[in-house]
Amino acid sequence: MLSHRLHAQRPTVLQGVGDRIPRMGSGSGSGQSTGGDSLRSRSLSEDSISLSFYYIDSSRAFKLDSSILDYTTRFPIPATHIYLGNNGAPTRSILFAPLLKTGFDPGFHAFDVYKWQMENVRFFTTTRPYTELSYSIASRAEQIIEVMHTQNLKPHWNASFQYRLINGPGVFRNQKSNHNNYLLSSWYQSPNKRYNNYFVILANSLQAEQSGGIRSDKNYLSDPNYAQDRFTVPSEIGGDPVFRTNFFSSVIYTGVRNTETNFLLRQQYDFGRKDSLVSDSTVIPLFYPKLRFEHNFKFGRYSYLFRDFTVQDPGQRNNIPDSAYYKNRYDITINPGDSILFNDQWRELTNDFSVYQFPDSRNLQQFIKLGVEVQFLKGEVKTTRSLYNFMAHGAYRNRTKNQKWDINASGRLFLNGYNAGDYHGYIHLIRLINPRIGSLQAGFENISRSPSFIYNTSSQFYLDAAKTFNKENTTHLFASIQQPRLQLQLTADYFLISNYLYVTDYYKLQQESDLFNVFRISALKTFKFGRFWRWHAELYFQQKTGEAQVNLPTLFTRNRFGYEGKLGFRNLDLAVGVEVRAHTPYRADNFSPVLQQFFYQNTTTIANLPRMDAYLNFRIRSFRAYLRFENLNTISVDNGFNFNNHNFAAPGYPTPGMVTRFGINWSFVN
Repeated sequence: MLSHRLHAQRPTVLQGVGDRIPRMGSGSGSGQSTGGDSLRSRSLSEDSISLSFYYIDSSRAFKLDSSILDYTTRFPIPATHIYLGNNGAPTRSILFAPLLKTGFDPGFHAFDVYKWQMENVRFFTTTRPYTELSYSIASRAEQIIEVMHTQNLKPHWNASFQYRLINGPGVFRNQKSNHNNYLLSSWYQSPNKRYNNYFVILANSLQAEQSGGIRSDKNYLSDPNYAQDRFTVPSEIGGDPVFRTNFFSSVIYTGVRNTETNFLLRQQYDFGRKDSLVSDSTVIPLFYPKLRFEHNFKFGRYSYLFRDFTVQDPGQRNNIPDSAYYKNRYDITINPGDSILFNDQWRELTNDFSVYQFPDSRNLQQFIKLGVEVQFLKGEVKTTRSLYNFMAHGAYRNRTKNQKWDINASGRLFLNGYNAGDYHGYIHLIRLINPRIGSLQAGFENISRSPSFIYNTSSQFYLDAAKTFNKENTTHLFASIQQPRLQLQLTADYFLISNYLYVTDYYKLQQESDLFNVFRISALKTFKFGRFWRWHAELYFQQKTGEAQVNLPTLFTRNRFGYEGKLGFRNLDLAVGVEVRAHTPYRADNFSPVLQQFFYQNTTTIANLPRMDAYLNFRIRSFRAYLRFENLNTISVDNGFNFNNHNFAAPGYPTPGMVTRFGINWSFVN
C-alpha cells in the first residue's frame, strides 16, 4: 500500500521564481474536480513510500494525485479545447486564450497540448523506487502508452524517466497521429545542503497527417455509400491511404512533423547559516540560505515541417498533391506530381545568471531574485539567420509564515537583440481568509511581444505579400474567489489587446489596429444530492467588445452528474455518471494545414448538439481504470442505426461518432 508522508530525505530547499499558483480562468484547460484521493492518508505498512515532487520553478512540495473523478485531467486534451477529429490532431481552446509569452517564438502552437513543457518537469524525492504504467485504447485502435519511473539513486540524488506515445489512425481519412514524448531528469543536492544540480533532457516528436477537412463538393456524410466506414469519405488533401493500426509505422506523407529537443542544466550554490535538529539521538543537518547564485544553461533544437509528397504505392497509399487545392487556398503553383515541403529549423543556446536574497532565512518562500540572460539563435529558414537576445529579469515572492498572504511578482525586459523592447510584467496576490471561508485571488499582467517568426518574411511559412507588423500588447486582469465549504469558485478575466495578430484565408497574415477587449466570467460549483450523488457544473460566459476579427461562443458549459462512493466495498472507489458539454453557435475558426494555424472565418456557423458522454471510473488500491462512451449524441437512424450525426470542430472537420475508450493506470513500489 502507498503511504505518502513528509519526506525525510531532504529539507524543502528547491527554489525558483515562485510556486505554480493556478491563474484561474486563463483558458488553459481542464475544469476543477472536487474530492478524490491524492495518496495523502494511506496507512503505513511494509511497502509504504514517502514521495513528493517539485516543479522547476517552485518552492512548494506537491503530492501525486490519484483522484478518479475527472478523466480529462489525465487525457492529453483539456476539457475546454476542441480538436480536429482525432486524439493527436490540432487543438485550440474554445475560451479566449491569447499568447501570453514574450521573446522569440517560432509561431507553431496547434499541437501544444501534446508537448511536455520544461516548466512542467517534476523533480522527485522518494524513499523507494516508484513506477506508474498507463495504457489506454479507444475505437479505431487509438492508443496512449505512458511509463514513469523515479528513484533515489543515493539519499541526495534522484533520477526520473518518463515516456508517452499517442497514436491513432483516425476515424476519417488522413488524420493519423503519432506523437512521442521523452523525459529524463535528475536532481542532486550535496550533503551539506549548499549545492543543487538539476539536469533535464526533454524531447517532443509530433507527427500528424493533415486532411484539409472532408471534401465539400457534395454531402458525403449523408451519402449511404459512406455510412458504414467514415474512413472512405474523401479528404481535400492526402490522397487515398490504406487504414493501418500499426503504431510502429509512423511515416507521414501528407502532414506535419515537428520535433523539439531541450537540454537544461541548472546549478545553484547557497551561502547562509548551518544548523541541526536532534531527535532520538539522531542529528539531522539543516541549512538556512541567505544568498543564492544560480546558473542555467539551455540548448535546444527545433524543427517545424509540413510536407505533401507524391506517393503511388498500392500497399501504402495513392497520393499526388492537388495543384488546384494549393493554388486556390495558398496561391502556390506546383506542377503535377511535384511535392511540397516547408521547414523552419532553429538552434538555441541560452545562459542565465541569477542572484537570490532571502530576507528571512527561516522563510524560504520569501525571496528577491535578479538576473540577466543571453540567448543565441540560428535558423535554417529561407536563408540562414543568426539572432540574439539580451534580457534582464527579476522576481519577488513572499508567502507569509501564517500562510494567509501570498505575493508573487515578476518582470522580464528584453534590452537588446531581435526582441528588443518586449516585456512581461506580472503580479499575483492571494489572501486566505480561513480554511472554511476560502481565499481571494487577484492579479495583473501586461505583455508586449514581437510577432512570432512566421510573421517574418524569412520564414518558409510566410506565403503572404510583404507586410510590416507592430508589437502586440495584451493587458490581463484576473480575480477569483474560492469557497471550499460551498465547493464554489467564481472567476473573472479581462483582456485588453492592441495590435492583435491573426491569420485569414489560409495564409494571409493580419494585424488588428483597433483596441478591443474580451471579458469572461466563469463559475465552477459542485452540488450534493444525498451522500454520494454529485453534480459538477462549469459555466463560462465570454464577450468581445470592438471590431476585431475574433469569434467566440458566448456560453460554454460542462456538467458531470453521477455517483461517487464505495458501494459498500472498503477498497473500491467508484465514479459513474454522464458528462455533457455544450456551447452556443458561433463561427468557429478554420484550420490551415500548411501554416499549422487556426484562422479567422466569418461565413460558416458551427451549431452543434450538446456532446454527451457516459463514464465509469474506479480505483482499487493503486490500480485505476476508466471506461467511457463518448459522443452518444451522434446517434442516428438515417441509413440504419448508427452514430453518424456528427458535430463539427471547424468547417469541414467533423468530430467522430461514438467512441469507446478504456484505460488503466497502475502505480507500484518496486
